[in-house]
Amino acid sequence: MATLTQTELKSLPLHGTKNEVNELLSNLEATHTKPLWAQMNKLNPPLPNPTAIPYIWQYDNIRPHLLRAGELITEKQAERRVLMLVNPAREAPFTTDTVYAGLQLVMPNETAPAHRHTAFAMRFIIEGQGGFTAVHGRRIKMQRGDVILTPTWNWHDHGKDGSGPMIWLDGLDLPNFVHFPLHFVEHYQSPRYPAEDVDTSASPIVFPWARMKATLDSADGNCVSKPYLKENGSDVSKTLGGSAERVDSGTSSAAIRETASCVYHVIEGSGYTQINDQKFHWKKSDTFCIPSWHKYQHFAESGETVYLYRFDDKPMLKSLGFYRVEGVDPESMVTAQ
Repeated sequence: MATLTQTELKSLPLHGTKNEVNELLSNLEATHTKPLWAQMNKLNPPLPNPTAIPYIWQYDNIRPHLLRAGELITEKQAERRVLMLVNPAREAPFTTDTVYAGLQLVMPNETAPAHRHTAFAMRFIIEGQGGFTAVHGRRIKMQRGDVILTPTWNWHDHGKDGSGPMIWLDGLDLPNFVHFPLHFVEHYQSPRYPAEDVDTSASPIVFPWARMKATLDSADGNCVSKPYLKENGSDVSKTLGGSAERVDSGTSSAAIRETASCVYHVIEGSGYTQINDQKFHWKKSDTFCIPSWHKYQHFAESGETVYLYRFDDKPMLKSLGFYRVEGVDPESMVTAQ
């Protein structure tokens, strides 16, 4: 039987007795309705209240387990040999409340079989040589630091030539399909979808690290951020966006609080990020997440320049009118009639 707590009862201007109110609530259960007034504050919070918490995944701690999985779990058993980066305050597939991240491994002479799905993916290559991904008939070489897109409903498979592991960071919009249960996936009839080699530097779905690094290094300022954009200047997808940042040795980024949630990966360098009242120390190849409306600021240690990769839900929030940065006039958020 549904009852109001003492706190809820005290917060409501009741005209009836406690027993009468609880009888009403009990009767409502039979009609599958609930009183909004009892949950008004919970459902209409004055500020964003994400469930996910800030967290860091240290690559040196995770990598041995990923390689062990490569020894024990075949690519046929796994389909995708991935260690999901699951937020401690949530369950899979939530890295933040809106974005998913995972570390994927392909070993020599393996094929992660071809499939396609509704979810959009962007991949940052962490380590290895000789890896490739084939996206809808175009086979692309993987190089460390590159960002490679897998657009919605494109056939794709992954493979590895030569020796040693190939590891990358997957970023997908999978949490959306918990809220919107309309995800589709289809498996190709063969392990590999027919594909031809293409010039990676000329592919519209590849963002070479050498090119992005040169852009960052040529920009003025101690801290610079540059987005990954399509040739027409639009975001890489309607749900996820990406960027890279440079923070010079011994300097810091500006502090920011925004409604976007994001995942950061350390390309080079070491330092720490202050997220609200917590300090997260990181080094090369570590990954950390920042939930919505958490103030954060990056600090680079002395001695080397820091480069960071980021993906986030900003395109989705902007298209929905939900993106907001602290310090912006709230009146600018008013939707025109």
